[in-house]
Formats: sequence, structure tokens, C-alpha cells
Amino acid sequence: MANIALELGKISSQLGVNASYGEQQDVDGEKIIPVAATWSGFGGGSDETGNGGGGGGGFTAPVGAYVRRDGQLRFEPNVIALLAVGIPFVWVAGGALRKIIRALKK
Repeated sequence: MANIALELGKISSQLGVNASYGEQQDVDGEKIIPVAATWSGFGGGSDETGNGGGGGGGFTAPVGAYVRRDGQLRFEPNVIALLAVGIPFVWVAGGALRKIIRALKK
């Protein structure tokens, strides 16, 4: 069996926005470039006899798109996806800020 880390590295290099949504598109004279937040994780291993395995998974959330119109490039967000991605970030950042404030008060 080939080195599982190298195999998983080849797979992960193919993930991302292009794998999920494709390349930029031209629609009615406007260029649309998709933007997404992607996460992926992989793991693998083997024993002394060479038997092994691996697995992985990923998640992609559409964040919005860059739209080129009349020579100007503008980001147009997908509001629902931004909330879905932003709420956990705000929750974690708020918890960290709360701990910092408590530490500074002591």
C-alpha cells in the first residue's frame, strides 16, 4: 500500500471552492466568481503488518460571489450562509473575550 499520507494529500489538494462550485462563470456579460468557506480533515494509519486505512470528510458553505459588472468587482454575500458561518465564530470569540476580561479583573 502506498503511503496513506501522500494519498490523502492528493485528495485534499482537489477540494475547495472549485470542487464544490466550479470555475468562474459568464452570465449575461457578467463574470461571477463563487466564494466559499471550506473545511476538511483526514486521518489514517497502519499496523506492523501493513494493514491500514484512512478516512476523511469535509464541509463547504457558500459565502457569496464576486461579480464583475461594468469593469467593477463587487462582493455579493449569501447572507444566510454568512450567518451560519459567522455565528459560531462570534460565539467562540465572545467566550474568549469573556475569559480575557475575567483574567484582567483579577
